[in-house]
Amino acid sequence: MLRFTLCVIGIYTCFLTWGVVQERVSTTPYGDTLPAKKFKYFIVLNLVQSMIAAIVALIYLKASGKSLNIKETPRSLYLKYSQVAFFNCIGSPFGYAALKHIDYPTMILGKSCKLVPVLIMNVLVYRRKFDWHKYFCVVLVTVGVSMFMLYHETTSSKKAAATSSLWGLFLLCTNLSIDGLTNATQDQIFTKYKQVVSGQHMMFYMNVMGSLFSASYLILHPFNDELQQALLFFHQHPAVIRDVLLFGLCGALGQCFIFYTLQHYGSLRLVTVTVTRKLFTMLLSLFWFNHTLTLGQWIGVVLVFTAIGVEAYIGKQQKLKAKEAPNGSLKEFDVKKALSSEKPANKVA
Repeated sequence: MLRFTLCVIGIYTCFLTWGVVQERVSTTPYGDTLPAKKFKYFIVLNLVQSMIAAIVALIYLKASGKSLNIKETPRSLYLKYSQVAFFNCIGSPFGYAALKHIDYPTMILGKSCKLVPVLIMNVLVYRRKFDWHKYFCVVLVTVGVSMFMLYHETTSSKKAAATSSLWGLFLLCTNLSIDGLTNATQDQIFTKYKQVVSGQHMMFYMNVMGSLFSASYLILHPFNDELQQALLFFHQHPAVIRDVLLFGLCGALGQCFIFYTLQHYGSLRLVTVTVTRKLFTMLLSLFWFNHTLTLGQWIGVVLVFTAIGVEAYIGKQQKLKAKEAPNGSLKEFDVKKALSSEKPANKVA
């Protein structure tokens, strides 16, 4: 019980801090002179995050007594790692760019809807079918997010605000769609290569290859000077260096707590912790940065987290029934399988 409590504290501490620092880096102006500038070099931010996470993952592997399995890892698995890392690289900039047009609570609420793109990608890409309550939760989540956006308080320039919000919503949806495709690919990797893949290995190789992709783009792109501009920004505003490093470190340490919790306590407890963490992240952002919500937005929040609660409750009941079955046995599932409760699709002759 003490170890689990420490895991919960670790996840909350790392990702609550990570969320606050992410908003600060993305939305807070730096500098004492006017006009103050915002850090808008998101590919560089993604590169720093990947590099720190790769280093922490390597330390995590060594501390766990595991090797990198370089000789045992087939080439096809490296290709899959590259695929997941590529999806992760191209998805993150959409999320950061969305913060230019929507506020951080909207971003967190959208991230809490991650089940939606995962479900859609599994249906479209892998032709899987799901229990009825999955689609019910999708409807609740969609209505909740729509209300959260539509009932946002507007200024005198309503048209410009509406256009900005819609564009931000499009960027956020693109980010979530790529995340859903990433998760579906990760599920495939764990299923096909379960003998040689662990969470620590996935964390390490994803971040190493993600760092290579991001660095290659920044260095080799002939018409992109983001790396030079970011280095100049670091020189002019040293305070942002601390925030960027803290952002990467908190995210990397949080991943370690997540993988440890999954390994020792199972996916149900992990999902419970991460879902409540998202709720507290959003609420912390509301109070920390003085955001306000209208009544319609609060109703949207309630609908979204009602859907998440229904999903978690039914998933738990299904697990308990499987455990209590006369000839059944409770197997270990990863987070995505516990969330999906998927049924095999009918074969087509």
